[in-house]
Amino acid sequence: MLIVGRVGKPHGIRGEVTVEVRTDEPEARFAPGTVLRTVPGATPAAPAPGPGEQFQVPAELVIEFARFHQGRMLVAFEGVHDRDVAEVLRGTLLGVDSADVAPPEDPEEWNDHQLVGLAVVTRDGERLGEVARIDHAPASDLLVLRRSEGRTALIPFVKAIVPEVDLAGGRVVVDLPGGLLDL
Repeated sequence: MLIVGRVGKPHGIRGEVTVEVRTDEPEARFAPGTVLRTVPGATPAAPAPGPGEQFQVPAELVIEFARFHQGRMLVAFEGVHDRDVAEVLRGTLLGVDSADVAPPEDPEEWNDHQLVGLAVVTRDGERLGEVARIDHAPASDLLVLRRSEGRTALIPFVKAIVPEVDLAGGRVVVDLPGGLLDL
């Protein structure tokens, strides 16, 4: 599954929520009618409209509408029409099936799911760990490196530091400046 967003806090009283966007194509991923798969957060179930029932995060949510407001993505999902139910969605990860995502046309671009799990090696072939995930920071994307001893490290995903991505070989070659992994 390719994560495209994470539900934040409710906005207003009609069930809209803020969404932390994790995709380069928010207009396409959050278009009305789009079905998103869910990974629930840690929020407990909230009372549902029916007596004695609890609202559980469904396996899929359908976008009713989405809009940007003051730099934030606001989304309304079908069947979520009040603030209490919207609160249950807080922290829920939203994704699409990675098989449904076309590979980028540019040979120097990759989707996150293509990189996760690849071995991270130095130019000399020393294995440093594997790519755990990609963090999309304002300055540049960051490879989150899972080290063998269980720690993680952040590697800026820029050509000077990551000169080669070899999908067929299952590896990412890095040329790290001294001390980067000690941070």
